[in-house]
Amino acid sequence: MAAPARTAAEIAERLLAGDKRALAKAISLVENDDPEGWALVRQVYPQTGGAAVTGFTGPPGVGKSTLIGALTAHARQADRQVAVLSIDPSSPFTKGALLGDRIRLTDHFLDSGVFIRSMATRGSLGGLSEATLQAALLMDASGKDDVFLETVGVGQAEVDIIDHADTVVLVLMPGSGDSVQALKAGIMEIPDVIAVNKSDHPLTDTMIREIRGVLSLGPQGEWRVPIVKTEASRGEGVQELAEQIAAHREHIAAEGTLLERRRRNLMNEVVGLAAGRLRRRLEESIHEDPSVKELLDEVVARKLDPASAAARLLERSGD
Repeated sequence: MAAPARTAAEIAERLLAGDKRALAKAISLVENDDPEGWALVRQVYPQTGGAAVTGFTGPPGVGKSTLIGALTAHARQADRQVAVLSIDPSSPFTKGALLGDRIRLTDHFLDSGVFIRSMATRGSLGGLSEATLQAALLMDASGKDDVFLETVGVGQAEVDIIDHADTVVLVLMPGSGDSVQALKAGIMEIPDVIAVNKSDHPLTDTMIREIRGVLSLGPQGEWRVPIVKTEASRGEGVQELAEQIAAHREHIAAEGTLLERRRRNLMNEVVGLAAGRLRRRLEESIHEDPSVKELLDEVVARKLDPASAAARLLERSGD
């Protein structure tokens, strides 16, 4: 039996050939901020850009995982390779991600054409881990046709999923206070497609009228956001939803905004990674540099205001 690949070059070669274990290893390296992981992303990055990346957002309990499971089955019937990335709260026990609500996705665990990964948020605001786009890029490089991103339901801050997806699907359900809150919270500004799941509920049509009313108040572009009724547990409406996701992608590709979105996504990722690394460097300097500690002591003693202290820290970091 061959020894496991340990270097970025070895893992990259296997990943580009579609090896699921190499993909899993690569994502772990990036998630753990391992230099080998970043070297690996550098190596495979030119091979990315082929996958359709769809983000799913919405309140907890609306059936996002079930819907993604049904869409995965639909994509596999068309012989498309699928990767699913679920962003979960960090587990205090394993420091990994909690997979308890992924029951519907277990139907696909043994399918060689499906890769499923759950990543911990590790305190990341907005429900997305810092390494999410890197993981999506690795999935793309491994030859996946579809990459489905699912966020935890954390309300308005969840809108940062728009910085990671070509198409954003907002999943709501009728008769839920959370769904009404989502309408009010500004999340309605980001979706390209809306799925009203568990649509056998008697309040479904009322909710759809509410949604149309909110959408009519927003900017009216060439793309009219479709509202699709689904009953994911029975597979109802799944084909129509898949068609609307595909139609949106065709629309933005035709008008040139797909490239614009990806440019914005990648620019935001660069800025986000730089900001995260600067923050870590500052935090380390607090422990290692006595003068930084003295500066913060002045703030605590009310001799220096926080904004002035921050300005001095930035001046020092620029030296």
